[in-house]
Amino acid sequence: MKKTIITIAAALSFAGAVLTAQPRYAVVDISVNFLREAPDYTAELGTQALMGTVVEITGEEGYWRQVVTPEPYTAWCTELGLVEMGEKEIEAYMSAPKYICTAWHSTIYSEPSAKSQKITDIVAGDIMRVSGERSGRFTGVLLPSGIRGYVLKQDVEESDRWQASREPSARNIIKEAMKFIGVPYLWGGASVNGVDCSGFTRLVFQMNGISLPRNASQQARSGTDAGVQADISFGPDSEGLSEEMHRRAGTLEPGDLIFFGAPSSDGSHRITHVGIYIGDGKFIHSSHKVRLSSLFPEDDLYYENSYKLLSARRIIPGI
Repeated sequence: MKKTIITIAAALSFAGAVLTAQPRYAVVDISVNFLREAPDYTAELGTQALMGTVVEITGEEGYWRQVVTPEPYTAWCTELGLVEMGEKEIEAYMSAPKYICTAWHSTIYSEPSAKSQKITDIVAGDIMRVSGERSGRFTGVLLPSGIRGYVLKQDVEESDRWQASREPSARNIIKEAMKFIGVPYLWGGASVNGVDCSGFTRLVFQMNGISLPRNASQQARSGTDAGVQADISFGPDSEGLSEEMHRRAGTLEPGDLIFFGAPSSDGSHRITHVGIYIGDGKFIHSSHKVRLSSLFPEDDLYYENSYKLLSARRIIPGI
């Protein structure tokens, strides 16, 4: 399988465009950048972008910048969360050796000591350049802004080595997903601080080296069909629902993405929710919080909207 590493490669995916056009580019300079649907703090949260992600600036209103992320997703954030770079600066940034944060949460300090001034927090998936300095338990990093700092060695890994170590198996997908148990649901969330349903699945696969689109409706077109055939006549109280749900789950394999929704008037299906199947009718998803649920009505963990299961996609080849 050809690995697609979104955390590093997609964060830098505008490289080719930089060489052929003269748009404006910037790099996310804070641990988790909140991207909103309009240039206002009260606007709906659309998604989040992690430190080190390269974005294209496509609009400006006051101190707000409209950006396009690598997924792609178009939204707004403030200028203080970005470092705008020219063509040569972007090229130098992209070619520089980097670390990826592999700890759930960590901190960059001004000196190689946890007692020194904190510069910023970082979270899993954040990207920083390697500065070269090492001191005891700490290693030096460069933020996109160029500010130098130090982070615990155990909390980061060289990005090239990390990429080479990715093994996107069902076991590793589920292992990563289980780390999120209890993380609160956040509309537009796509970081360990909070996730919506598709932000959760995207981040889990991202940390295993697989690129997924941002939204559930887009993810429902990824991979290959896992063979779920849903009888949409069933409702939450239909007789025979248990047998129907066992039948739908019969083709599923651990690691499959499962999609819930409702049929549209034109005969298509409107996807509204996504989770990761883990086997025996169980799946993990972000609904109120990241939690385990079951497709089967007789189970204690039964998810009340399971009857809305419409389809499933197999993202990992060979399972």
